[in-house]
Amino acid sequence: MTVALTTAPVAEAHALCVRRGDRMVVHDVTLAIEPGEAVALVGPNAAGKSTLVRALAGLLAPARGEVRLHGRPLRERGRDTVARAIALVSTDEGPAATLTVEERTRLGRFPHRGALRPFTAADEAAVTRALERTGIQALAARRLSTLSAGERQLAALARGLAQEPDLLLLDEPAAHLDIGHQLRLFRVLDEARREGVAVLAVIHDLPRAAAWAERLVVLTGGRVVAEGRPAEVLTTTAVAAAFEVTIRAAVVPGRTEPVYLFEEQLPRS
Repeated sequence: MTVALTTAPVAEAHALCVRRGDRMVVHDVTLAIEPGEAVALVGPNAAGKSTLVRALAGLLAPARGEVRLHGRPLRERGRDTVARAIALVSTDEGPAATLTVEERTRLGRFPHRGALRPFTAADEAAVTRALERTGIQALAARRLSTLSAGERQLAALARGLAQEPDLLLLDEPAAHLDIGHQLRLFRVLDEARREGVAVLAVIHDLPRAAAWAERLVVLTGGRVVAEGRPAEVLTTTAVAAAFEVTIRAAVVPGRTEPVYLFEEQLPRS
């Protein structure tokens, strides 16, 4: 993995606006992601979270504003440079179902090697390490078409880890995963963070986001309405209004962080 020797954040959005068709979906978002940081992007359905993630990955061009990678505008970076530095893992990835899990994981090395150059020992080690970290080495020879939705999600994560990026972007990484695999997933993300990888994940499960992330970014209507440490953000009226819930923090003996309780806001009669 290459970690740039710079004081700049790994990635930044500056007054970012993104259009999908004739509709502006992301409005004036300013955000910075530091090396090794855990950021959870949360918000109600159709808030623009996936659109923002794809813009940060360079897959959607800004209508206004810009995205920067290691301090330089993304548009000034070569495609290969961006592909090596940023890995996007999403639930709607559609690789050929005939690929095996190992072949899917090996695709993560293509930004480093290209499709034609032979793999090096370092490439092979990165693939093996990604399979082992995600706990799916026993599935390496299985075709994607034979996997459960959760197993396919872990295979997608293995591909992202094999890429050895500076920034890992995940869109609903825990979708389809049971609680045991969810715990493994976030442990794996923390291992990557300890190596300097910045991680931003779209997470619908607010308690899970609060337990894992160092920082929550709340998006509503394409705009950031709250940002900061989970204990600060989840008690704001902006977050309660965004999700139409009442949020209470409960202190549990033996825990340093509170547990959050959510109740539906019922209309007044």
